[in-house]
Amino acid sequence: MNPGGSRRPLHGWTLITADVLICLAWAGSVWAALHVEAGPAVRTVALFVHLGALVIGLGSVLTIDYYGALWLLGRRSLRQALEFADPLHVPVWAGLAGLVLSGIALDPDPQAPLTRVKLVLVLLVALNGVHAQALHRTLVGQGGALPLRRLLVRGVISAVLSQLGWWGAVTIGFLNSRS
Repeated sequence: MNPGGSRRPLHGWTLITADVLICLAWAGSVWAALHVEAGPAVRTVALFVHLGALVIGLGSVLTIDYYGALWLLGRRSLRQALEFADPLHVPVWAGLAGLVLSGIALDPDPQAPLTRVKLVLVLLVALNGVHAQALHRTLVGQGGALPLRRLLVRGVISAVLSQLGWWGAVTIGFLNSRS
């Protein structure tokens, strides 16, 4: 922690290491999904956990993005939006982790094109989350000053990727559940 109380921004090797760890965890979960055979009772519990994790993760993402929109509309200060979003990173990551872990037991079909797209979307959401959190820390480190244009562009790109990733995965999960 620095004297201002905010965490140091993630840069360089720290971000690369986080990205590599996310990719390894993702690959491990895909491997596990191919090798785990869960019975009907376990799949039922996994589905309940999956839906609960979705509520926690996506709900937190929507809340963060809502506060970002309030800032863009001038209804909240940047400092307020950042302070509000800070504790929500934990439920976002917990929700994503719960989705990945429970998804292993839901017998995904990696040969199905939509499932492959969903797996890529999950990886995109996780990698984007690392970089969104790094951006958040950078903005907090600026002490609420108006961010540079490039940081605003990064924030918009991150929010759009997040929404596309989460809603794309939700849509594919819904479509896969119907077949």
